[in-house]
Amino acid sequence: MPKHSIHAVAAAAALACLAAFGPVPSSAASASAQPAGQPSPAGSPRFVPGPCPKPPEPIEALSGARCGFLEVPENRSRPGGRTIKLAVAVIPAAAKKPAPDPVVFLAGGPGADTFDDIPFLVDSGLNKDRDLIVMGQRGNLYDQPNLACPEVDRFNAQAVGLGYDSEQAEKIMLKAVTDCRARLVADGADLSAYNTTENAADFADLRKALKIPQWNVYGYSYGTNLGLTYLRLHPEGIRSVAIDSVAPSQFVTLPWTWGSTAEGIRNIFEACAAQPACKDRYPDLPRLLTEQVRKLEAKPLTLNVTPQGGDKPVKTVLDGGALLNLIVAFTPRPKDLPAALDELSRGNPQRFAQARAAGSVQNVGAFAHGLTNSIACGEWAPGYSESDVLKAGRKTFPGWPDSVLAQPPQLPFQYPVCETWNVPDRAEIQRVATVSSVPALVVSGTFDVKTGASWAKGVAENLSNSTSVVVPGIGHWVVPQSPCAQDVLASFFARPTAPDTSCVDDLEPEPFTIIPR
Repeated sequence: MPKHSIHAVAAAAALACLAAFGPVPSSAASASAQPAGQPSPAGSPRFVPGPCPKPPEPIEALSGARCGFLEVPENRSRPGGRTIKLAVAVIPAAAKKPAPDPVVFLAGGPGADTFDDIPFLVDSGLNKDRDLIVMGQRGNLYDQPNLACPEVDRFNAQAVGLGYDSEQAEKIMLKAVTDCRARLVADGADLSAYNTTENAADFADLRKALKIPQWNVYGYSYGTNLGLTYLRLHPEGIRSVAIDSVAPSQFVTLPWTWGSTAEGIRNIFEACAAQPACKDRYPDLPRLLTEQVRKLEAKPLTLNVTPQGGDKPVKTVLDGGALLNLIVAFTPRPKDLPAALDELSRGNPQRFAQARAAGSVQNVGAFAHGLTNSIACGEWAPGYSESDVLKAGRKTFPGWPDSVLAQPPQLPFQYPVCETWNVPDRAEIQRVATVSSVPALVVSGTFDVKTGASWAKGVAENLSNSTSVVVPGIGHWVVPQSPCAQDVLASFFARPTAPDTSCVDDLEPEPFTIIPR
């Protein structure tokens, strides 16, 4: 699912540094790339060495990395069409004698910059014993072309001062999407080619281009959807697959988002009720949330708030839709959510208002909204309607205003957007279960409000050689937040058929924040 909400806090600035591709000893891609400029067979993918990306802030892990571009057809169904370039980094293992099979990372999103995830991956030990390979999904920042939509980023900055689901917000957003699409098409982009099938083929081609006999796959959020598609269509050379915060290929639709959101919120509230201090201080959180959503949607708060990193106050509107989507974006954190809701009910909206205002500080051009819309409109929206989204919302949150429930979490106005984006229906192609005996690790967090933990069960049932782990008290993208999950993942890559999951047994959610009366 989208890494960042359309109306949520902007992504952290991407980090990287210039690192020339050179003969650094490593177990992956040490001498396998085709020399730059050398012709390749017609239409065949090739890896061309080159400099690492140069974002504003350096990433230490890239100082010894080898980078370049994977050149692939934009649309494999149209031979002779144009070629696109996908940014690649091979980060050496920390171990002196690394395992021969590297880990390739599939980022969330779709559309988020892959390279700004590198610090989280390194801190989680992904390159401890193996090389770590990172490639921007087609259309990402640092790829050629980059399907960024600065028009949408500027709308997002403006949106903090508008009603989340207001007619004005919809009008401005659709204008931004229309302008972005027109510009990308004028530049020659075939928007129908930016889909999960082509993404999966890119990673299959990367392994071949780097001449890696086998590797391990790790993906989170949308990267799990991509990873399952990759495993289904191109199982060759995949030693193991780890999927974290699962977005099941066969189930992901726009109405589906409501079930995941409700599950995660319910789990947070039940965890509070299981802690005596939290239960005593915040005795009825479901009722409190419903009251605040209804109250704010009926009478939104309009505030002047100085966002963190900003230099002046910005107009900030906090209504029911904004409140819900801030919770989905984990702002505030789950451990602080009960306290934040209680403060809000007592006339102090500061935590939520500050989080909403943060959206006014945008890293313009860093997010590939073009990839997001091509996948959402081609794979998630078809077969359902706006009324189906509303029905799903009413089922999960009865009593909430229809104006809030009409917009799928994280993807407001997506059906009108899809009318403008106009890409082919790929639901039948993409909504297919992956059945495989390749060793798999399925990781979920109970506090995940984007990809509900229960959805992973159906995926694991089709992976006959899988191990499932549910980590209590952790939200979306489990591994960077949980040392135990990091240990489980390392154990899995070392022994894919027999990972050590014992550390999960004694885990409990950490204590919730308690604000004295």
